[in-house]
Amino acid sequence: MSLESRVLTGYIPKHIAIIMDGNGRWAKKRNLPRTFGHKKGSENLKNITSVCNEIGIKALSVYAFSTENWKRPKEEIDYLMDLPSEFEETFKGKFKEEDIRVIFSGRRDRFPVKVQELINRVEEKTKDRQGLILNICFDYGSYTEILEGVKAISESYKKGEIKLEDINEDLMNSHLYTKELPKLDLLIRTSGEERISNFLLWQLAYSELFFAKKHWPAFNRKELFKALDNFQKRNRRFGGLKGDKK
Repeated sequence: MSLESRVLTGYIPKHIAIIMDGNGRWAKKRNLPRTFGHKKGSENLKNITSVCNEIGIKALSVYAFSTENWKRPKEEIDYLMDLPSEFEETFKGKFKEEDIRVIFSGRRDRFPVKVQELINRVEEKTKDRQGLILNICFDYGSYTEILEGVKAISESYKKGEIKLEDINEDLMNSHLYTKELPKLDLLIRTSGEERISNFLLWQLAYSELFFAKKHWPAFNRKELFKALDNFQKRNRRFGGLKGDKK
Protein backbone atom coordinates (compact mmCIF):
# COMPACT_ATOMS: atom_id res chain seq x y z
CA MET A 1 0.00 0.00 0.00
CA SER A 2 1.37 3.41 -0.94
CA LEU A 3 2.04 6.15 1.63
CA GLU A 4 -0.94 8.20 0.44
CA SER A 5 -3.30 5.22 0.40
CA ARG A 6 -2.26 4.26 3.93
CA VAL A 7 -2.80 7.78 5.25
CA LEU A 8 -6.15 8.22 3.51
CA THR A 9 -7.50 5.04 5.11
CA GLY A 10 -6.53 6.27 8.59
CA TYR A 11 -7.72 9.08 10.85
CA ILE A 12 -7.39 12.44 9.14
CA PRO A 13 -6.78 15.20 11.71
CA LYS A 14 -9.43 17.91 11.79
CA HIS A 15 -7.03 20.76 12.53
CA ILE A 16 -3.31 20.98 11.85
CA ALA A 17 -0.92 23.89 12.33
CA ILE A 18 2.35 24.60 10.55
CA ILE A 19 5.27 26.78 11.57
CA MET A 20 6.51 27.58 8.07
CA ASP A 21 10.19 27.86 8.93
CA GLY A 22 13.22 28.03 6.67
CA ASN A 23 12.31 30.36 3.80
CA GLY A 24 15.43 32.48 4.28
CA ARG A 25 17.77 29.51 4.72
CA TRP A 26 16.29 27.81 1.66
CA ALA A 27 17.07 30.94 -0.38
CA LYS A 28 20.54 31.42 1.12
CA LYS A 29 21.55 27.88 0.12
CA ARG A 30 20.76 28.90 -3.46
CA ASN A 31 22.50 32.28 -3.22
CA LEU A 32 19.14 34.04 -3.55
CA PRO A 33 17.70 36.92 -1.47
CA ARG A 34 15.60 36.05 1.57
CA THR A 35 12.60 37.74 -0.04
CA PHE A 36 12.72 35.16 -2.84
CA GLY A 37 12.51 32.46 -0.18
CA HIS A 38 9.38 34.11 1.21
CA LYS A 39 7.89 34.23 -2.30
CA LYS A 40 8.47 30.49 -2.78
CA GLY A 41 7.11 29.88 0.71
CA SER A 42 3.95 31.81 -0.18
CA GLU A 43 3.48 29.72 -3.31
CA ASN A 44 3.97 26.56 -1.29
CA LEU A 45 1.33 27.62 1.23
CA LYS A 46 -1.21 27.73 -1.59
CA ASN A 47 -0.23 24.21 -2.68
CA ILE A 48 -0.29 22.68 0.82
CA THR A 49 -3.61 24.37 1.61
CA SER A 50 -5.16 22.78 -1.47
CA VAL A 51 -3.83 19.34 -0.49
CA CYS A 52 -5.20 19.68 3.05
CA ASN A 53 -8.59 20.67 1.67
CA GLU A 54 -8.52 17.78 -0.79
CA ILE A 55 -7.99 15.13 1.89
CA GLY A 56 -10.61 16.45 4.31
CA ILE A 57 -8.67 18.46 6.88
CA LYS A 58 -11.11 21.04 8.29
CA ALA A 59 -8.68 23.75 9.43
CA LEU A 60 -5.08 24.72 8.73
CA SER A 61 -3.39 27.33 10.94
CA VAL A 62 -0.11 28.73 9.64
CA TYR A 63 2.45 30.98 11.33
CA ALA A 64 3.02 33.67 8.69
CA PHE A 65 4.35 36.58 10.80
CA SER A 66 4.99 36.62 14.53
CA THR A 67 4.86 39.50 16.99
CA GLU A 68 8.66 39.16 17.18
CA ASN A 69 9.20 39.36 13.40
CA TRP A 70 9.04 43.16 13.54
CA LYS A 71 12.72 42.96 14.58
CA ARG A 72 13.71 41.74 11.10
CA PRO A 73 15.31 44.02 8.45
CA LYS A 74 12.97 46.69 7.03
CA GLU A 75 13.25 45.34 3.48
CA GLU A 76 12.05 41.91 4.62
CA ILE A 77 9.19 43.35 6.71
CA ASP A 78 8.06 45.51 3.78
CA TYR A 79 7.97 42.42 1.57
CA LEU A 80 6.05 40.39 4.15
CA MET A 81 3.47 43.18 4.43
CA ASP A 82 2.80 42.76 0.71
CA LEU A 83 2.18 38.99 0.94
CA PRO A 84 -1.54 39.29 1.79
CA SER A 85 -2.10 41.29 -1.41
CA GLU A 86 -0.26 38.61 -3.42
CA PHE A 87 -2.68 36.08 -1.95
CA GLU A 88 -5.81 38.01 -2.84
CA GLU A 89 -5.95 36.70 -6.41
CA THR A 90 -5.67 33.16 -5.06
CA PHE A 91 -8.50 33.81 -2.62
CA LYS A 92 -10.67 34.94 -5.53
CA GLY A 93 -9.50 32.26 -7.96
CA LYS A 94 -8.25 28.82 -6.96
CA PHE A 95 -9.43 29.02 -3.37
CA LYS A 96 -12.88 30.13 -4.52
CA GLU A 97 -13.12 27.06 -6.75
CA GLU A 98 -12.07 24.88 -3.80
CA ASP A 99 -14.50 26.66 -1.42
CA ILE A 100 -11.71 27.58 1.01
CA ARG A 101 -12.46 30.12 3.71
CA VAL A 102 -9.72 32.46 4.98
CA ILE A 103 -9.39 34.06 8.41
CA PHE A 104 -6.54 35.99 10.01
CA SER A 105 -5.43 35.64 13.64
CA GLY A 106 -3.34 38.18 15.51
CA ARG A 107 -3.02 41.90 16.10
CA ARG A 108 -4.17 44.21 13.32
CA ASP A 109 -3.46 47.68 14.69
CA ARG A 110 0.21 47.70 13.65
CA PHE A 111 -0.41 46.97 9.98
CA PRO A 112 -0.60 49.62 7.24
CA VAL A 113 -4.21 50.63 6.55
CA LYS A 114 -4.16 48.91 3.14
CA VAL A 115 -3.24 45.59 4.80
CA GLN A 116 -6.00 45.96 7.41
CA GLU A 117 -8.53 46.70 4.65
CA LEU A 118 -7.39 43.70 2.62
CA ILE A 119 -7.65 41.37 5.63
CA ASN A 120 -11.19 42.55 6.36
CA ARG A 121 -12.15 42.26 2.69
CA VAL A 122 -10.83 38.71 2.33
CA GLU A 123 -12.55 37.52 5.52
CA GLU A 124 -15.85 39.06 4.45
CA LYS A 125 -15.75 37.63 0.92
CA THR A 126 -14.86 34.10 2.04
CA LYS A 127 -16.98 33.87 5.22
CA ASP A 128 -19.68 31.62 3.74
CA ARG A 129 -17.37 29.07 2.15
CA GLN A 130 -17.74 25.50 3.40
CA GLY A 131 -14.34 23.95 2.67
CA LEU A 132 -11.17 24.08 4.74
CA ILE A 133 -10.59 27.15 6.93
CA LEU A 134 -7.15 28.62 6.31
CA ASN A 135 -6.18 30.50 9.47
CA ILE A 136 -3.29 32.84 8.67
CA CYS A 137 -1.56 33.89 11.88
CA PHE A 138 -0.18 37.33 11.01
CA ASP A 139 1.39 39.52 13.71
CA TYR A 140 0.47 36.65 15.99
CA GLY A 141 1.92 35.75 19.38
CA SER A 142 0.38 33.27 21.79
CA TYR A 143 1.28 35.35 24.87
CA THR A 144 -0.65 38.26 23.38
CA GLU A 145 -3.60 36.04 22.45
CA ILE A 146 -3.87 34.57 25.96
CA LEU A 147 -3.38 37.92 27.72
CA GLU A 148 -6.08 39.54 25.57
CA GLY A 149 -8.43 36.70 26.47
CA VAL A 150 -7.67 37.02 30.19
CA LYS A 151 -8.22 40.79 30.05
CA ALA A 152 -11.59 40.39 28.28
CA ILE A 153 -12.75 37.80 30.82
CA SER A 154 -11.55 40.00 33.69
CA GLU A 155 -13.49 42.94 32.28
CA SER A 156 -16.66 40.82 32.07
CA TYR A 157 -16.17 39.74 35.69
CA LYS A 158 -15.56 43.33 36.76
CA LYS A 159 -18.85 44.42 35.12
CA GLY A 160 -20.72 41.59 36.84
CA GLU A 161 -21.52 39.86 33.54
CA ILE A 162 -20.01 36.58 34.74
CA LYS A 163 -19.34 34.92 38.09
CA LEU A 164 -16.02 33.49 39.24
CA GLU A 165 -17.33 29.95 38.79
CA ASP A 166 -18.14 30.75 35.15
CA ILE A 167 -14.45 31.04 34.34
CA ASN A 168 -13.41 27.70 32.90
CA GLU A 169 -11.64 26.12 29.92
CA ASP A 170 -14.61 26.60 27.60
CA LEU A 171 -14.85 30.30 28.43
CA MET A 172 -11.14 30.75 27.77
CA ASN A 173 -11.42 28.92 24.45
CA SER A 174 -14.22 31.27 23.43
CA HIS A 175 -11.85 34.24 23.83
CA LEU A 176 -9.05 32.85 21.64
CA TYR A 177 -8.50 33.70 17.98
CA THR A 178 -9.16 30.02 17.16
CA LYS A 179 -12.60 29.89 18.79
CA GLU A 180 -14.27 28.88 15.51
CA LEU A 181 -11.82 26.06 14.77
CA PRO A 182 -11.72 22.40 15.85
CA LYS A 183 -9.27 21.39 18.57
CA LEU A 184 -5.71 21.26 17.30
CA ASP A 185 -4.52 17.72 16.49
CA LEU A 186 -1.06 18.20 15.03
CA LEU A 187 1.66 20.86 14.86
CA ILE A 188 4.30 20.60 12.13
CA ARG A 189 7.45 22.72 12.12
CA THR A 190 9.70 22.67 9.09
CA SER A 191 13.47 23.25 8.65
CA GLY A 192 14.62 20.98 11.49
CA GLU A 193 14.09 23.45 14.33
CA GLU A 194 12.44 21.95 17.41
CA ARG A 195 10.83 24.93 19.14
CA ILE A 196 7.24 26.17 19.53
CA SER A 197 8.19 29.87 19.24
CA ASN A 198 5.16 31.33 21.02
CA PHE A 199 2.67 29.68 18.64
CA LEU A 200 -0.73 28.36 19.77
CA LEU A 201 0.51 27.55 23.29
CA TRP A 202 -2.95 27.05 24.79
CA GLN A 203 -4.20 25.04 21.80
CA LEU A 204 -1.16 22.74 21.83
CA ALA A 205 -1.91 21.23 25.24
CA TYR A 206 -2.70 17.75 23.85
CA SER A 207 -1.57 18.09 20.25
CA GLU A 208 1.07 15.92 18.61
CA LEU A 209 4.29 17.57 17.39
CA PHE A 210 6.22 16.73 14.22
CA PHE A 211 9.51 18.37 13.25
CA ALA A 212 10.36 18.05 9.57
CA LYS A 213 13.91 18.56 8.29
CA LYS A 214 12.88 20.13 4.97
CA HIS A 215 12.78 23.91 4.71
CA TRP A 216 9.25 25.24 4.12
CA PRO A 217 9.59 25.91 0.35
CA ALA A 218 10.62 22.24 -0.10
CA PHE A 219 7.87 20.82 2.15
CA ASN A 220 5.68 19.28 -0.53
CA ARG A 221 2.71 16.92 -0.73
CA LYS A 222 4.88 13.86 0.01
CA GLU A 223 6.38 15.50 3.11
CA LEU A 224 2.91 16.39 4.37
CA PHE A 225 1.80 12.77 4.00
CA LYS A 226 4.92 11.62 5.88
CA ALA A 227 3.91 13.88 8.77
CA LEU A 228 0.33 12.60 8.70
CA ASP A 229 1.54 8.99 8.57
CA ASN A 230 3.69 9.62 11.65
CA PHE A 231 0.74 11.26 13.41
CA GLN A 232 -1.51 8.25 12.73
CA LYS A 233 1.00 5.93 14.38
CA ARG A 234 0.93 7.86 17.67
CA ASN A 235 -1.01 6.55 20.65
CA ARG A 236 -2.83 9.69 21.78
CA ARG A 237 -3.62 9.09 25.46
CA PHE A 238 -4.82 12.59 26.49
CA GLY A 239 -3.45 12.04 30.00
CA GLY A 240 -4.78 8.47 30.31
CA LEU A 241 -2.99 5.16 30.13
CA LYS A 242 -1.83 3.37 26.98
CA GLY A 243 -4.73 1.61 25.33
CA ASP A 244 -7.41 3.84 26.88
CA LYS A 245 -10.15 4.99 24.57
CA LYS A 246 -10.07 8.62 23.50
